[in-house]
Amino acid sequence: MRQVRGVLFLDYVKMVRSFKGRPITTYLGDAETPYLTAKIDPDGWYPMPVFEKLGVAILATVARGELFPVQLWGRYSAQQLHKAYPSLLEPGQPVETLRRFHVLRQTFFDFEAIKVPSIHDGEAQIAINYYMGEVAEEAASYQALGFFEGLLELAGAKDIRGDFRTKAWRGDTATQLSLRWAEPTGR
Repeated sequence: MRQVRGVLFLDYVKMVRSFKGRPITTYLGDAETPYLTAKIDPDGWYPMPVFEKLGVAILATVARGELFPVQLWGRYSAQQLHKAYPSLLEPGQPVETLRRFHVLRQTFFDFEAIKVPSIHDGEAQIAINYYMGEVAEEAASYQALGFFEGLLELAGAKDIRGDFRTKAWRGDTATQLSLRWAEPTGR
């Protein structure tokens, strides 16, 4: 079974626990609800099917089915991940920062959910495939887009643009995210 690291799983659990709107637990089953009261170990491993179900519940309730808030949350999560892994960021060096993420990403999933096949000054190609259902895959890809936008911004990149060239949730083998940016001034 595919697994996700607790540092990412914990974000979903916290969001579900703190949501005060429509009962989010109506989207969850017996397999997911024990995680809402359990202590989540940031260094532990957790099942991807539960992570997926939590994500779909968050999309339906917290984000009200909209992908833009999911993308914004991804941007915010870049700051949180940087706090947890300070060496992730190389200020003023977007390419080096993405290279560091490429090495670190192996610690977040026990399968290749994200690959960074190409990184150059001002552009990168990211391959994404979480192997989830269409709704969860699309939301997770938009969260990843936001994350990379936020990470590049933290590294000093300007005019960041991302677009999906292929989409796993539409039947493509994987999602291909193309990122472009202006390098920081003074480099």
